[in-house]
Amino acid sequence: MAADTDTDTDGVARFSYHRSVGPMVGVLLGLAIVETLVVHLVVFAAWGLTVAAVLGAIDLAAIVTLIRLLRSFKRLPVTIEGRRITLHAGLLRTVAIEADNVAGLRDEFDRAAIKRRDVVNLALIAWPNVLIDLRRPIEVRRRRIISHVAHRLDDPAAFHAAIARLEPGHGDRRAIGRA
Repeated sequence: MAADTDTDTDGVARFSYHRSVGPMVGVLLGLAIVETLVVHLVVFAAWGLTVAAVLGAIDLAAIVTLIRLLRSFKRLPVTIEGRRITLHAGLLRTVAIEADNVAGLRDEFDRAAIKRRDVVNLALIAWPNVLIDLRRPIEVRRRRIISHVAHRLDDPAAFHAAIARLEPGHGDRRAIGRA
């Protein structure tokens, strides 16, 4: 298996995404830190220490949240355990799919396919490289019904191969997904 894929003795296949998604969130974190410093200087000069301290507490909470999110990418990989596929976007979102509900995998798609209401994009601010088409729609948080899951994996080919191994009928479904 590739370096980005790991199968433990417990039979769980893990697929990382921290190398693909992490740098983009890291840039967002850097921008947030710079923005915080600039805004605090302006707020301190205009309204004083009290307002700057309140704003600082709010911004610090946002920065800590971004750091926790970045760290969770490595700790919460995409997993295949038995016939259950669990896709994470760090601490933000988790989508669990049964292997029998996977209708196809796509590695080519356009912006319109990703922006549809029935697609959950776990790649966050990166461009996804895997789109999973579902046979039956599933419900995720807040009663949202989805039919597709997009993600940005470090090794999408290994993920495609692992899905194909789940059952002989699955094979390479990229062509099905494009129809």
